Amino acid sequence: MKRPENEKESAAARAERARTGPPASLVRDGDARRAAPVGRTVESVAAGDAVEGIANPGGAVRGASRSVDLRPQVGRSAPRTPGQEREPPSPRSSSDRFEPRIAARARMGTVFAVMCFLATIVGIVVLAALLIDIVSDGWQRLTPAFLNGMPSRLAERAGIKPALVGSAWALALTAIIAFPLGVGTAIWLEEYAPDHRLTRIIETNIANLAGVPSIVYGILGLALFVRALALGRSILAAALTLALLILPVIIIASQEAVKAVPNSIRLGAFALGATRWEAVRYQILPLALPGILTGTILALSRAVGEAAPVILVGALAFIPFVPSSPMDQYTVVPFQIYAWVSKPQPAFLELAAAASIVLIVLLLTMNAAAIYLRNRYSRKY
Repeated sequence: MKRPENEKESAAARAERARTGPPASLVRDGDARRAAPVGRTVESVAAGDAVEGIANPGGAVRGASRSVDLRPQVGRSAPRTPGQEREPPSPRSSSDRFEPRIAARARMGTVFAVMCFLATIVGIVVLAALLIDIVSDGWQRLTPAFLNGMPSRLAERAGIKPALVGSAWALALTAIIAFPLGVGTAIWLEEYAPDHRLTRIIETNIANLAGVPSIVYGILGLALFVRALALGRSILAAALTLALLILPVIIIASQEAVKAVPNSIRLGAFALGATRWEAVRYQILPLALPGILTGTILALSRAVGEAAPVILVGALAFIPFVPSSPMDQYTVVPFQIYAWVSKPQPAFLELAAAASIVLIVLLLTMNAAAIYLRNRYSRKY
């Protein structure tokens, strides 16, 4: 039985296609479909794979059962052909490049160092000029008779002994009052006080009180100690006023000294069974003592040079006797200097310069003692 002519041609065409491959138009159509973007449909991919299956010698169509991954290929670059060269990286803009500018930076550093040096020189020159002027005016008056003499209306007979003794009384009483109160307050705030709003308010007020002018403390001492407590114009009233003046400074300095003690010291003491008091007594205070003493002595140096509070509390410009008890009337060296400077005679200006030398020596001695105590009791931990 003969097959129809068209079936013979179809069989011949299929054999030819199996031998030579699909037509170019069909291949281009399949490649174009496979090169479609990520958003192409599954049907288009299946159609392209069906066309590819035509070119398969086995004649099986793989597109029907093949799973297609349509997810975008992140971080993969297209493969390069053997003849394709790698593109050079795009040049960065000038703003993105690191410009060290070593010369400009070196000039800025030099300018900053010169400015700091000039600031130091200005302070040293002003201080040196002041000291030279005071020493040149008062050196001749600085004699044993001046240090042991009583005040007088005659410059040749005037001395500074009552003022020195009054300053010593005021300084000693101020230290006795302010030191335990300041250190105790600092220890309570750092070791015992709970961390709540009231504690923070107290610490803020203490820091603010450290910057209050001394004349305000003088007004407070006049109203509270001289009049309300009826202490009169005595050394004790002046010492209480000066203690209020330096108390915030001692508290802040003691707090910083206690904070500087490592927390491992506390934890080690607690781990060995020590109570909080024993940890403070035997571990924290010995290590914080240099900072506490330094802050206390510097605060006392401020107190011994104050004149405004003691004037309001009741210091006298002329006292012909040496104070012997806390309830006696008194004068201090700063107020005695003020009283002599206010006189028009040049001889009293020389006495004021000599008294200023004595006060400067006293302040330098206290500062040297602070440095010695800090170095003497400092410990490494």
